[in-house]
Amino acid sequence: MKYLFIFILLLMPFKVKAISAESYIVMDADSGRIIEGKNISEEKLIASTTKIMTCLIAIENSDLNKMVKVGDEVLKAYGSAIYISMGEVMSLKDLLYGLMLRSGNDAAIEIAYAVSGNMDNFVQKMNEKAYELKMTNTKFINNHGLENDEGVGNTSTAYDMALLMRYALLNDTFKEIIGTKNYTTKTEGKSYVWKNKNKLLFSYDKLIGGKTGFTKKARRTLVTGATDNGRTSIVVTLNDGNDFADHKELHEKVFGKYERVLLLDKNQKIEDKYYLQEDFYALLTEEEQKNITINYEINNFSNSEVGVAKVYLNGDLLGSLKIYQEKMELKEEKKENFLIRFIRWLFKW
Repeated sequence: MKYLFIFILLLMPFKVKAISAESYIVMDADSGRIIEGKNISEEKLIASTTKIMTCLIAIENSDLNKMVKVGDEVLKAYGSAIYISMGEVMSLKDLLYGLMLRSGNDAAIEIAYAVSGNMDNFVQKMNEKAYELKMTNTKFINNHGLENDEGVGNTSTAYDMALLMRYALLNDTFKEIIGTKNYTTKTEGKSYVWKNKNKLLFSYDKLIGGKTGFTKKARRTLVTGATDNGRTSIVVTLNDGNDFADHKELHEKVFGKYERVLLLDKNQKIEDKYYLQEDFYALLTEEEQKNITINYEINNFSNSEVGVAKVYLNGDLLGSLKIYQEKMELKEEKKENFLIRFIRWLFKW
């Protein structure tokens, strides 16, 4: 009977734990390749993951040491907060930590006014940045992520939010903020001690950081980046009641399966006279590495940009980099020096 039971167990199909998100994506931070996902282009409410864009707009458009006096606009704030008071003075940098660690909606409002003068102007910057990053299915109406009285809120997709996170992870200040577990600061009248709401940061040592979100309509939203031996993966889940566990599982799946491979090397000349301005890496399995092809398309000699290096995986475009002519400044300088020397010799200078 015992052996029969074991035999039945062996015949039973193994069940793979399903990701509980309504939509999700796993992206390679290097190449932008979609490794895995479901409903990645479905537009959904994104709640406080909105604050990734809010943080970036502030970093890119203002001095983080700027001191901000809290105005009466803070009285409009509700939901999660860092509980700043009207008339209080705090640095923009401190407000960003309050925004990303504690998801402070009051901090978000003050950031908008400090950077752009009002919420509308700040949101315009957010939407312009989304357009620049090709987040084609994203629309922001505020910088905190709450829905308005009509139930309308910021909408995006798992794919668009992964694009945003991929761009954000290139910013060292952003990475430092989202990776901070605890932060303390003080103003003239108050002291603040903030613990990051992203619980995964405390239980998963490969996590770079990220941003949580929740509203009753959006449910739980989460965007994270993780790194292991040079490999960086991005995970976005929208409407996922098991998001922390799902993110860890998906990051670990990437790290257990893929290697980071250098496919285009900026130090290697093309046809002995052209060059790339950057390297191109991608996460690939051992088998996938055998199916990589690279085409160098040289087609324009009218300026410094002469073509494109394209990387294909199984015939599909994985990524590309522009090809440039070799820099000529040094050679021109040598020619000029020779000419000057000749003129001097001719006229006996």
